[in-house]
Amino acid sequence: MPLKLLLVGMAGTLLAAPRNQRIDENPPVVAAHSDHLALRPAPIKPEWIIRGTPLARIADHSTSTDEASSTAVWDCTAGEFRWYFGWDETVVIQEGEVHVTAEDGTERLLKAGDIAYFRGGTWATWRVDDYVRKIAFLRKPFPEPLATLYRIRNALRSPSAKRVLG
Repeated sequence: MPLKLLLVGMAGTLLAAPRNQRIDENPPVVAAHSDHLALRPAPIKPEWIIRGTPLARIADHSTSTDEASSTAVWDCTAGEFRWYFGWDETVVIQEGEVHVTAEDGTERLLKAGDIAYFRGGTWATWRVDDYVRKIAFLRKPFPEPLATLYRIRNALRSPSAKRVLG
């Protein structure tokens, strides 16, 4: 009887695990020193390059189970280029600096230690005078119908909505 209970318990654990996914493929914590990640070439599209010959590289750190977010290390040598942010992206500059010009013309100098957010679906011009290295946290934006429902939900949760609804 105890052996049967043990076997039933093990079978239940195996059946409860996500299909096509081993436990060690998505560990609960992924840790690595950013200097030890293997950078591979990540060429900038030639039509985006404005000046120079910037050489970019990337190293993937982690991806969420639902593949809606990821973390990577990216670096680039001198040059100027336009960049399209297909996903929401928060960056932390680790080394060097970059001059960023947003679509609305606002300019920012991002240096080591600075954090910046780029909204998905936007363009920015990056001017790297020497070298820049960043950690990028990327999040896939919700499809518009779902994003609208999410905004409505947030509005209903706001303190002013609670006062109005009573």
